[in-house]
Amino acid sequence: MASIFQQIPLHPRHSTDANPQAATRLGEREREVLEVLWIEGSATVQQVTKCLQTALAYTTVMTTLDRLYKKGLLRRNKRDRAFVYEPALSKNDLERGRASEMVHRLFSDSSMNEDALLSHLDAVQNYDTDLLGRLEKKVHVAKERAAGARGKGALQ
Repeated sequence: MASIFQQIPLHPRHSTDANPQAATRLGEREREVLEVLWIEGSATVQQVTKCLQTALAYTTVMTTLDRLYKKGLLRRNKRDRAFVYEPALSKNDLERGRASEMVHRLFSDSSMNEDALLSHLDAVQNYDTDLLGRLEKKVHVAKERAAGARGKGALQ
């Protein structure tokens, strides 16, 4: 049976393809730099440095941008003597990748099972009942897709 986690491909370290799994290993500084780029669209090291709420040295921002590029979370193009960086994926795609990775790690641990995830629904109910409703709709859609996939497999 194919897993939802198999839908997100892994990319080599220096790839310019977006890598949502890298998001699970982001530091606070990296997230702040990404936020600037999501707002600005694209920027040089100098422009990012000016937009940050935390005062950081130019070389620190340059290293952070390079690290995000190597993780596959940024694209960069040479313009004159400077690189211009832009996000390789949207904030929404990054968060979706983080969530998939967390669920994958939860279920890949042999001591955990589905009951562990389901037990957290009580916490969700106390936190956000609207979220619980959206989860219910997504479960319904996923069940319909699974039933449709089983029906197509039976016909072949």
